[in-house]
Amino acid sequence: MCCALGQARELKITARSWLVADGLGHILQSENIQEVRSIASITKLMTVMVVADAQQDSDQVLEKYTRRDLIQMALVHSDNHAAEVLCDYYPGGRDACVRAMNQKAQGLGMANTAFIEPTGLSVFNVSTAEQLIKLVQAAQDYPVIRQAAQSPQIRIRLRRRWMIFNNTNPIIGHRYNFLVSKTGYIRASGGCIIMMMDTDVGRRMVILLGSRNTHTRIPEAEFIANQQ
Repeated sequence: MCCALGQARELKITARSWLVADGLGHILQSENIQEVRSIASITKLMTVMVVADAQQDSDQVLEKYTRRDLIQMALVHSDNHAAEVLCDYYPGGRDACVRAMNQKAQGLGMANTAFIEPTGLSVFNVSTAEQLIKLVQAAQDYPVIRQAAQSPQIRIRLRRRWMIFNNTNPIIGHRYNFLVSKTGYIRASGGCIIMMMDTDVGRRMVILLGSRNTHTRIPEAEFIANQQ
């Protein structure tokens, strides 16, 4: 594991915990990666993973939208209600869904990771930057997650009108080939983002927690991604 970048302090990296790893998960640069922190809407990746694992009907309508639409809304637009509905209609209901999220985390070896609800609004949904590598590696194998990571926006038809939802990661569709992307923010977590993408220096995973706000997380993550 490498030490922190000297240049990072000069460029005022505000993230409290961050790392960049190669496509195999080997850490290239890092800081405070074992610190347990709130992860905000990064939670929704795990929500979608256990919902996908349950292999329910993607075309089933749940409160106006299909399950497929809700998955994309949760991932692309980070819609909290979409994540809640997905979990509520999980086999056995919300409690079973959250239990599955925690079981999957433990199965991935994420011992310091915990979820108590599906959206990330709770400060008690926590992990470490180091353990989130395992989440990213697992997430890349889900076609619905890869689809969301390559969608600058989604269009969903509701009755006679189309609804457009923009991706919370504004650089999707403009730079890099993304395999995984999820942003997050609550006051307790600060700005968060996890990404796996192909860059000019190779495939990279970037995990960034505790950035000052939603405006600082993207430039900080891009800078970190392109260091090696």
